[in-house]
Amino acid sequence: MNELPGFSHPTEAQILARISPEVRERAKAVRLMVFDVDGVLTDGSLWYSEHGEAVKPFNALDGHGLRLLREHGIRVAWVSGRKSAITARRAAELGISPVLQGIRDKIGTVETLAQESGLSLDAVGYMGDDIIDLPALQRVGFAVSVPNAPFYIGQAAHWVSGQTGGHGAVRECCDLILAAQGRLGACFTASLSTLGGAIQ
Repeated sequence: MNELPGFSHPTEAQILARISPEVRERAKAVRLMVFDVDGVLTDGSLWYSEHGEAVKPFNALDGHGLRLLREHGIRVAWVSGRKSAITARRAAELGISPVLQGIRDKIGTVETLAQESGLSLDAVGYMGDDIIDLPALQRVGFAVSVPNAPFYIGQAAHWVSGQTGGHGAVRECCDLILAAQGRLGACFTASLSTLGGAIQ
């Protein structure tokens, strides 16, 4: 496939060919992307040992997608209803900040993050998968969910990923945002040092 006018790399055209013009414009406007954790960055599994929560699986491709967003000037935040040391550790590995845990009022938190960044909610994206995420999904400029979320959550979203939570859904979202903003092509030509090092 030859590179098409208006795209910095043919992959951008391939990604956006399946995306409606409205969703493209919403993704293009994103300057702050907020992610729920359980069910979005993970598959929602919580594995317990006799000493408490032991393992919460994260996806390396998702992690690199988040790095790419940050490297291209898009702020990333995690807002979780649960408190987990594992979540904090994974975020620290990726350099993600802020990471806000034990949050029930997610829309209030998203509004505060937007204000702190000098942004309107039209420039904010949110990716969530459950009822607690609905108020945020209904207010932000770019609302994203996953296919394994309850159907009424998907109905509130502007776009639903093809991949499920914890299995590349976040990376798919990151790639879409970067493609819509004409920044994904740079990821194919930049060196690993420019992009922040090895994939994690």
